[in-house]
Formats: sequence, structure tokens, C-alpha cells
Amino acid sequence: MVRKRRTDAPSEGGEGSGSREAGPVSGGGRGSQRGGFQQGGGQHQGGRGYTPQPQQGGRGGRGYGQPPQQQQQYGGPQEYQGRGRGGPPHQGGRGGYGGGRGGGPSSGPPQRQSVPELHQATSPTYQAVSSQPTLSEVSPTQVPEPTVLAQQFEQLSVEQGAPSQAIQPIPSSSKAFKFPMRPGKGQSGKRCIVKANHFFAELPDKDLHHYDVTITPEVTSRGVNRAVMKQLVDNYRDSHLGSRLPAYDGRKSLYTAGPLPFNSKEFRINLLDEEVGAGGQRREREFKVVIKLVARADLHHLGMFLEGKQSDAPQEALQVLDIVLRELPTSRYIPVGRSFYSPDIGKKQSLGDGLESWRGFYQSIRPTQMGLSLNIDMSSTAFIEANPVIQFVCDLLNRDISSRPLSDADRVKIKKALRGVKVEVTHRGNMRRKYRISGLTAVATRELTFPVDERNTQKSVVEYFHETYGFRIQHTQLPCLQVGNSNRPNYLPMEVCKIVEGQRYSKRLNERQITALLKVTCQRPIDREKDILQTVQLNDYAKDNYAQEFGIKISTSLASVEARILPPPWLKYHESGREGTCLPQVGQWNMMNKKMINGGTVNNWICINFSRQVQDNLARTFCQELAQMCYVSGMAFNPEPVLPPVSARPEQVEKVLKTRYHDATSKLSQGKEIDLLIVILPDNNGSLYGDLKRICETELGIVSQCCLTKHVFKMSKQYMANVALKINVKVGGRNTVLVDALSRRIPLVSDRPTIIFGADVTHPHPGEDSSPSIAAVVASQDWPEITKYAGLVCAQAHRQELIQDLFKEWKDPQKGVVTGGMIKELLIAFRRSTGHKPLRIIFYRDGVSEGQFYQVLLYELDAIRKACASLEAGYQPPVTFVVVQKRHHTRLFAQNHNDRHSVDRSGNILPGTVVDSKICHPTEFDFYLCSHAGIQGTSRPAHYHVLWDENNFTADGLQSLTNNLCYTYARCTRSVSIVPPAYYAHLAAFRARFYMEPETSDSGSMASGSMARGGGMAGRSTRGPNVNAAVRPLPALKENVKRVMFYC
Repeated sequence: MVRKRRTDAPSEGGEGSGSREAGPVSGGGRGSQRGGFQQGGGQHQGGRGYTPQPQQGGRGGRGYGQPPQQQQQYGGPQEYQGRGRGGPPHQGGRGGYGGGRGGGPSSGPPQRQSVPELHQATSPTYQAVSSQPTLSEVSPTQVPEPTVLAQQFEQLSVEQGAPSQAIQPIPSSSKAFKFPMRPGKGQSGKRCIVKANHFFAELPDKDLHHYDVTITPEVTSRGVNRAVMKQLVDNYRDSHLGSRLPAYDGRKSLYTAGPLPFNSKEFRINLLDEEVGAGGQRREREFKVVIKLVARADLHHLGMFLEGKQSDAPQEALQVLDIVLRELPTSRYIPVGRSFYSPDIGKKQSLGDGLESWRGFYQSIRPTQMGLSLNIDMSSTAFIEANPVIQFVCDLLNRDISSRPLSDADRVKIKKALRGVKVEVTHRGNMRRKYRISGLTAVATRELTFPVDERNTQKSVVEYFHETYGFRIQHTQLPCLQVGNSNRPNYLPMEVCKIVEGQRYSKRLNERQITALLKVTCQRPIDREKDILQTVQLNDYAKDNYAQEFGIKISTSLASVEARILPPPWLKYHESGREGTCLPQVGQWNMMNKKMINGGTVNNWICINFSRQVQDNLARTFCQELAQMCYVSGMAFNPEPVLPPVSARPEQVEKVLKTRYHDATSKLSQGKEIDLLIVILPDNNGSLYGDLKRICETELGIVSQCCLTKHVFKMSKQYMANVALKINVKVGGRNTVLVDALSRRIPLVSDRPTIIFGADVTHPHPGEDSSPSIAAVVASQDWPEITKYAGLVCAQAHRQELIQDLFKEWKDPQKGVVTGGMIKELLIAFRRSTGHKPLRIIFYRDGVSEGQFYQVLLYELDAIRKACASLEAGYQPPVTFVVVQKRHHTRLFAQNHNDRHSVDRSGNILPGTVVDSKICHPTEFDFYLCSHAGIQGTSRPAHYHVLWDENNFTADGLQSLTNNLCYTYARCTRSVSIVPPAYYAHLAAFRARFYMEPETSDSGSMASGSMARGGGMAGRSTRGPNVNAAVRPLPALKENVKRVMFYC
């Protein structure tokens, strides 16, 4: 599956939208709600359970929620220190949390903290649910020490009657570790039957033996190893192997169904090289193969595991069966990872630039509740077209290469695309020798000479080919291909070489190619199901010699699975709209007759147009329509910009942004800021989108909304409504809230203050060898509403999956041991914004594969525990740690594709469909949830696997919570496919990649393990893996940007 990197603005917000119409505004004047304080007239009725309180005091804070001294300990630059702007509302004024200018106390009871923290959306001010001590008794001129912060954290009272949960000790290693058992199966929802692309595999009753294979001389290629072993089996199966047909993994392991007639034996095998070596000859190589008995592979324990009588999966037994079932397809097709591709499976499609897509299938054996299951799914990937190299180069450069000489940029592009590619020569009749390209010559073919004798007599390549082969080179202006090693290079003119068929293209695809590949992979459920069944028939496992040898029988029909369709949650909107509540239908709804539950305020805004196609008057009209849509949706939005829209060229993005921002702010009265920048972008805008976001968010301190030219011309109401949703959360508003959250009816969330985390790590594209990985963690900052999420991002070591900055401890020369990290800061932010300390933690972790479960849980749960303990002695709220997986190959299909009551408009299963039986883990707490309605293609359910649960969730409790949260995603009026905190973490990590400076930049030093979280925190050593990896810190986010959900 290809993940598409967006270079344009995420224009339509998330996963689609419902339509809406503009309607009149009902109700009186709306007060400005900047920073959660009400200024002026009317108050917002927040819906059930909300009691708005009038407030005194000025603008909300620019504070991280850390005292200035603590920021200093984090290594922040001086300009961030001592500038508070983040005080609690009852302190009034512009004061920070103990720094900056302060104001007087407010009248009335203590209020819930309304100052948004970090990347958190601005909270409207509500009365705290239970009376809490005030958040700060520190005078505005004092700077509290970290110990004072911890003491204030301790002051929070534990809610009365909250059940106490035993906090389990974290095991020191995976050996002592058991993931939570399934707490029974879920019961809620409407029952139905779905089909899954899992095929029952009968557990064989065979005596499996494991042998170690040593091949010398050692080769790295699995293909060569397999060829050696194939030759060995062909030569000696009957004479020396007791007629056994072994299964081989291509490396060190060989498996047989029954013993071989020896414990150890040596064989000699001669193999002719497929590729031509440096001397131009195909070598015949002799290999020594030693096969030695290791152990009997135990299938008994696998049977016990599948029956639920043993908790740990016998990985070796599963591996044996997987290898056996991969033997035949490996010999027939081209293996790539766990998938197999062939030009005979489906139709090849051109992707452009010399590439084409091949169809194939994924295959994996899995332990499930129904027993062993073979998971089969369709897939596609990019291969290099088997064309003459000259044709490939023309396709790559998109021009006739004989018309003008190659530029340096062309040479780099060709070299990058062809390095490592296998070619065969065409100028020697039937002798199609194969070579691997190592580079290009620095000079053109016509200038290339080489020595022909010991006296160093030079001969040109052009002469040599004419004299030796009678071949006249036409394209003498092109460089030659260099093949073989650099010490003894061979030169081949491009025109005598053809690309060998069946080579996967593993480098990064461009936008057009990604779009073309996605189009190929996009199949309606009914078609995908047919193709999967056809693949099973084509593989014909019943006649597979290896499956027969090992006694494995595979069903030919899809597994029928019991499922339930969970009901959608009721959503709360503002009472001033005609509809104060809404029940989504088939995973979607719209904003018609509804107003955002907390509309944000945009008093001062500007527009910059980078599109040549959009004239000034059209830009003006578009902005007016968008402002009107925001207004009718419930925002306080000034219809007039500070300055008229201005047109600019994309290459001047930095100059134009800074000049326009400066002109606009100087026009405003002192203390006022630009609330929003609207940007019109060309449809194909290259790096413009990323540059713009980086400048706005890390240099100017302004949130922006980008709109593509095609949408400006269409100006559809649906598009405008979606953009309004995004703008509202970017300026600190809330779009909707779960009714059950307001009425305190969500089990294990509403009963006591609960914080929900989402975490993800995005890795650089293949081929980017040195780029850092980006980790992002978001956490809910409102309770009981659980709608707004503050976020932190950091760069970490290349392809490092463990989030290294969750908890940090380092020595400060003045203060001794100091603690910090992402979890601690988000817990403090929650405490400040809600007036409660979290008494329960739910942690949704995205992007972890099964092989990393133990490692990620041991490391990250330990970090969560340490972060809590650093705030208060004995503070250990119970944790539930859930992994969210989207990169799996389970697909669910309706039992009857023609039954309109069991499918949505796209032919997919209905949103809310949950499966926790048959195809799920034999004993552990996991489930598949399809929480979204399909748009096109086949919906991929999310797989949730609970790795730790001290909150003792029931199956219904966690499944319903997860499904309901999917309806609170801020960017569209649809339920989304993964739980929003995980989705937001992914968005934040993706956004932060735009902030990275190119590797060639010489600005700034490389700080070991450093991290930017918006407060200039850099230069600290990284604990955990890859401790010495140098990672360039991300630029700091500006204070007023990190307060809101800018990444939406």
C-alpha cells in the first residue's frame, strides 16, 4: 500500500464532508472568545451541562505552561524565558504562569483554566465540575521552582468515590510479559455476518525437523541461495534426502516433514552465474553446503496456543508453515516482502517515467480463534518497464534525448534511476548476457577510450564496437553505462542495453506515479473479493507439492465471521442553531441548520494569492464567501480583511509573507494580532505549501488556511463548510462534542478526569538514508468533553520507532537532576487547562508492527510511569495502552453485496462494524473496527490491540469509546477510519517534516538527540536507543500557534 505524501494543502479536510447550506444567524450579538475569555456581548450556550461564567481579564497566555526558569532548564533560547502570557484566568491580564505582566483577581468562584497549552485549541471557560483549589497562588513577579509545580500538582484532590485500581509493575523483559487476556466478547450493537479474507488452514499432523544450512562462499542474495538449494534438491532428493521435499527460507533454515537420513552432511554444488562479472564471463561457481540437524519443530504447542491453553505464540512453528506455503509462489512469481507479483496476475498499467504497476497478492499465515488462518489480499507495486535503456531515459526525462545534450541535472536523475538496475545486452544475437549498472561515465561515449594492451594503447568505445561486433553507435553524445565494479569497470553504450523484466522499483515515486498506482489498487469490495478467490484458485494449494508434503490443507472459501454494528453517538451543537443535536446516518452528517458548539473568533485576517489563474476580484469574492460561511457556521468572523488580498509569485513566498504580515500588524492598534492568513495556492505547488507552513508557524506566529485554485473557482458550499470547520479549530474553537461526554455517560472516561493520548512516528521515505524520523504525541486538554488535543513534535534518530522524548532526565549544573519530556508537559497542560490532574490515562499508539509490540510497550509505558512519578510521589494513574494498526491486510466484506441494508453507498460494510471473534487473536484483547463509511475502493478496518490495561475495560467499553471518538474528528462531518488522537498525531508529525531544513543547510549546529517542541528546547542528550545519533532539532513553533490545533 502506498502512502501518498501531500504537497498541496489538505484542502477538503480529512475524509470528506457532508453538504450544507448557508442559513441566517439566530440569536443576539456574539462576544469575542479569543483565548477562551468572553469579551463584550452575548454568551454562548454550550449545550447540556455547560454553565458559562463571565470573566474579567485580558488576552489568554502565550505560555507553554512551564515557568520561565523551567524553560531555561530545557535549554530554550533567552527570548522565550520570562515572557509569560499564559496565566490562569483568575489572575487576569497578560501574565504568564508566574511571569510577565499580571492583573487583579477575578470575582466569583475559581474557574477552569481556559488558557490553551502548547498546540492545544483554545478552551471556552466553563465552571469546573467540582470545586478545585486555584491553580496558582504565586504572585506574577515570582518564578515557581519545578518543586512548586509538583506541589501544585499534588494539591489536586482525588475525586470522591473513584474506584482504585491496582497499578501493575512493569515487567523487566518480554519473557516475563503477558498481554491482557480478552475480557469476554462485546455484546452491544446489531449482530450480522461478514466475510473476511482469511482462509482456514488445517494444522498438519507431521513430525517437523529444523536443519541449519551453511553455504560457502557466503552470498547475500536470497535468490542465489535458493538456486543453490534447488540444485541440491534436484540432484540429491532421492539419493541422499530420503525423497523428502524440504522447505527453505533463503537464509539459514531448512525444514522437512520427517527426518533426513543423516544428522549432518556436506554437499558440493556447481552453479552458473546469471550475471556477467567484471571480466565479461559468466562464472561457474562451486558452493559447499552443510546441512545439520538443529531440532524438531514443535507443532503441539501451536495447537495448545490456538486452543487458548497456552499464552505465548510458538513463533518457530508459525514460521515453518509460512515458509512451506511460500515455497511454490516464490518459484513462480517475484517475491517482494510478504507479497508476490507477476505480469500474469491482472493487467500491467503504465505509471509514467519508465515505470509500470504489476498486480500481485499478499500471503501470511496467522494464528486466530478459528485456528490457523491464511490471510490473502490483493496488492500492486511499481516495476521498471522492460524497455531498451534509451527508451527508459526518454520516458524518465520526458523528451527526445537526441534533440539536445544532457544537462548535469539530467545526468544525476538518470544515474539515480538506473543505479543497481539489471540490464541485458542486445548487440550479440542470442547471447543475452546480464549486467548490473553501477553508474554512468563522466564523458560522452564518443570521448571514451580504454587500454587494449600492456603498452596502454587506447581504443575508443565507438571503434571497438564497430570492429568487434559490427555495431555502429548512434547516440555518441550520451554517456555509457558503467557495469561491474569501479576497479575494473566495463562500458556499455545505452543503445545496446535492455532492462531485464521483473525488477521492482524501490525508490520514491513522484506525485503522478502515486496517483496512478492508487487508481490501480482502488477496487470495489465485490471486485476485490472476486480477485482474492481467483488468486486462491490460481495458487491451488491442494496441488501444491510443498503443502502436500507437509500435510497443510487450505480452505477455498472466505471465513464467515460474526460481527456487530455499533450505533453512532449523538453529537451536540450550539443551541442557537435550529438543530442542537444530531445523530449521524451511515457515518456522516452535515452542518445544515447547525452551529459549532464553540465558535472561534477571527477579527483580523489577510489573504495572499499565489495562483496566477486567480484574479484579485475572484480572490476577494472567495474570501467574502468563506468569511460568510464561517459566520453562519457559528464563528465571529469579521467580513473585511485588514488589507485587501494581494497576488504574489511562489518563489517570493518568504519575502511576501513577512512584508504583508508586517504591513498588516502595523495597521492594527497595539496589542492586536493577525488571527488568520488565507492563502490561495496553485493546484501543483511543489514545495510552496511546506515552505509557507514553516514560515507561518515557526517564524511569524500565524495560523493559515490554504485553498487550492480549483476550489476557489468552484466555490462549492460543501468545500466552504469543510474549510470553516478547519479554520474554527485553528483559531481555538470547537466544532462538536459527544452528548454522552457532556452528560457524563462514557464508561471509564466520564467518572473521573481522563486524559487520552495519541502517538505516532513517521519515518522518511525509502532512499532518504539520513533524514530523521518525526515523533508526535497529542493529548486531550478538555474533560469531560475530550475534543481538543495539544500536541508535541520532535525529531529523532533515523527510522527509530520508540519515541525517545516521552520522558527525559538530565543534570543541570545549578538545580541537579531535572526531569521533563512530552508526557510530563502534556499532563501539566491538562492540569492547567481543566483544573484536574488526570486520574486515568488512555494511550492510543499508531504505527507499531506486531514484532515491535513488546519493545514499544516496555519502553513507552516505563516513560509514562516515570513522567507521572516525576510530578508527584506515588502519582500513578492507571494506564490503558492500545496499539492502532492500519497497515494490515484483513478486509471485511458484506455477506450479501446486493443487500442495501448491509452495505453503504460504496458497497462497503457499514460504519461501526466491529469484529472480535474468529479472525482475532486466540486469547488477547484485540478487535477490528470499521468506523468510517467507504468513499471509494475497499474499506480497511482499523485493528486495535490492547497491550496493557489497568483500567479494566470491557470489550463493549473500549469498542464503543473508540467508535464514538471517531465521530469527533475536527476536519469533516464524517466518522473517520482511526481514532482521532492517533490521526492528529499523524497530522502533527507529517506537518513537522515541513519544518526540517535540507541536509545541505549549514545553518545551526547538530545537537545530539535534540528536539524542538515549540519552546526552543534543544541540545539535550537522548536516552534510549541510538543515543549517539545526531539529530538536527526542529525549529521552534511560535507561542500563539502552539496553543491551537494548527495541524488540522
